[in-house]
Amino acid sequence: MPLSRFLVALAALLTSAAGLAQPYQASAPLSWELKNARWFDGQQLRRGNLYVENGIFVAKKPAQVNRKMDLRGQQVLISPLAEAHNHNLQTAWGWGQYADQYIDDGVLYAAMLCGDPASVAEVRPLAAAPAAPEVSFVTACITSPDGYPLAAVLPQASAEAAAAQNQIVLIDSPEQARAQWPAIKARGGAWLRIVLAHSERPELRQQPAMFGHLGLQPDTAAELTRLAHADGLHVVAHVETAADFDAALAAGVDTIAHLPGYANTADEPPERFAISDAAAALAARQHTAIITTTAATALFKLDPAPLAAMREVQRANLARLQAAGAKLLIGSDVFIGTARAELHALDELGLDRATLLRLATQDTPRALFPGRRLGCFEAGCEASFLLLGGDPLADLAQIDMPLLRVKQGRLLTRLADVAASSSQASASTADVPKKPAKKVTKKPAKKPAPSKAQGKTASKTQRR
Repeated sequence: MPLSRFLVALAALLTSAAGLAQPYQASAPLSWELKNARWFDGQQLRRGNLYVENGIFVAKKPAQVNRKMDLRGQQVLISPLAEAHNHNLQTAWGWGQYADQYIDDGVLYAAMLCGDPASVAEVRPLAAAPAAPEVSFVTACITSPDGYPLAAVLPQASAEAAAAQNQIVLIDSPEQARAQWPAIKARGGAWLRIVLAHSERPELRQQPAMFGHLGLQPDTAAELTRLAHADGLHVVAHVETAADFDAALAAGVDTIAHLPGYANTADEPPERFAISDAAAALAARQHTAIITTTAATALFKLDPAPLAAMREVQRANLARLQAAGAKLLIGSDVFIGTARAELHALDELGLDRATLLRLATQDTPRALFPGRRLGCFEAGCEASFLLLGGDPLADLAQIDMPLLRVKQGRLLTRLADVAASSSQASASTADVPKKPAKKVTKKPAKKPAPSKAQGKTASKTQRR
C-alpha cells in the first residue's frame, strides 16, 4: 500500500477509535528515521532526513531504529501547536472532558489562566503523564470585588457571593494589594493574572448589570505588577478596551490576554477597542506579548453588522502590532475548543500562513515553557511533532487531521496494542521490498559439431 494511503487509513482508524472514547496512550520512547521529510522551520518548508533518539532530534541515524518511514516528500511535519489562553483543563472535570481533544487537535502545550490552587493540585499529576498535554497553570487570579470573571463563576452575581468564593482573589486598592500579597504569593505558580475591564469608565460601577464584568483600577494593577516583579513572578493582564490595553502597558505587565475587540459586553462603539500606533510601539519596546483570542468573538453571537465592525478593529489592531514588531501569542479562550480554532480565526482575518504557523508552533510554546528547545527540528530539539497529509502553508485545513502525533519521541495513540508494541521491530515504509531472485535453469550442453575428418569417416561407415 502506498504510504499516503496507509497514513490516511491509519488516521481514519484513529478517528474511529476516538469516537469510542478510548484515552490516549504513549508508546515507549522510540528511535525514528524519517527519510525524504519536509518540515516547517518557522519560515518555510525544508527537506531532508530526520533522526530521533532518546526523545530528541539527533544529527545521525541511531544504531537501532524502531520506526523507519519514507515520507517521499509528500507529507509535512510541523511542531505541535500551543494554546496560550484557556480554562478548560484547570479542573479535574474539565481535564476529563477536554484533555484528549487537545491531543486530537495536535495541541500539546497550553496555559490555563485562572485556576484555584486546590483544583489545579488535582490536575497536575494528570498533566505529567506522557500522553497528556503539557500545561502551565495560573493559580493567582486577581480582580476587583465587582470584577470579571465573577459573573461567570458565581451561581448568583452578588457582593456576598463574591466575598464567599475562594477561586478569585478580590483586591480594591494598592493598600489591599500590599496587605494581601503574602497570601497571593502563597497560592503558588510562576504567573499571576490581573483583570482590567472598562477601567476608563468608573460610572459603570454604579450599574447593577455590570457587576462581575469590571476589574481593577489602574493604580491597583500597577502595584500588583510591581509586587510580582519584585518576587520574580510574571504578570498576565486581562483587558477589554484600548484604554485597558494602555493601562496594562503603563503597569508594565509581561503579557496582555486578549486583543482589544474580542468582545463588547458593554455595547461600546468599535473605536473604543482600537489601539494606537503609540501603544503598539510601546508594547514592542517593553517586549509585552499579546494573546490574540479572536476566535472567542464568535461565542458572543453578534449580529452581522456589529460582528463585521469588530472584525475590522481586530484586523487593524493586528496590523498595528505586527508593523511595530510586537510579540503575538496564539490563544483562543474558547472553553469547548483549543488553539486550532484561533488559527482558523486569524487565517480568516488575513494573517499570513507562515507567520501564523510560526506563532502557533514556535513563539507560543517557547513563551509558555521558556528554556526548552521547542518548535524546532535541529539536533538537540525536543522530538515532538505532527505529521500532516499535505502543506499547511497552501491549505490550513491540513492541521485539522494530523496523521501522527509524537511527543518527545513517543507515539501518541488511542490504540493500546499499538502503544504497547511500537518499540518492537516493525515493517518499514522506507525500504523497497526486494524482488525474488529469478531461477536459473541450466540448459544441456550442446554436443560439439563433428570435424570434417570425422564426418568423412562416418560417411564411409554408413556406406559400408
